[in-house]
Amino acid sequence: MSLKAINAYQKGTLKQDIANADPHKITLMLMQGALDRLAYAKGCIERNDLKGRSDYLSKVIAIFVHLRDTLDLEVGGEFSSNLYSLYNYFLQLLSGIEKDNGKAVIDEVIELFSPIRDAWLQIPETAKQEAYAQANA
Repeated sequence: MSLKAINAYQKGTLKQDIANADPHKITLMLMQGALDRLAYAKGCIERNDLKGRSDYLSKVIAIFVHLRDTLDLEVGGEFSSNLYSLYNYFLQLLSGIEKDNGKAVIDEVIELFSPIRDAWLQIPETAKQEAYAQANA
C-alpha cells in the first residue's frame, strides 16, 4: 500500500474519531497530538531538518493556543488560571527555540506537559459524564 493511501486512510479515521468524540476525548487527542509533534520536531532537530522542525512546532503552538483559549477561567478558578499561565510559558519557550537550545526546550515542554496529559487520562468516567451534563444544562 502506498504512503499516500495510508495517509488518506489515517486522515479519514481521524475525522471519524473527532466526529464521534466527546469534549474530553477531543482534548486528549489534542494533548497527545502536541506530545507526538514535539517528538517529531525533536527528531527533525537531530536530523538538522529545519523546515520539518518549523512545521511541527507550528502545529504544536496552534494546539497549545487552542488548549489555552478554551480554558474556562471562571469555572476552573485558580487551576485554570495556572494552566493558562503554563500554556503561555510553553508558547514563549517554543516561539524562542533556536538551533542550539531546541532539544532542551522540547524536553522541558514534554516533561512539564506529560503529567497533565497523564492526569487527564485518569479522570473517572463518572466525572466526565457529570461535567458534560453540567455544560449542556
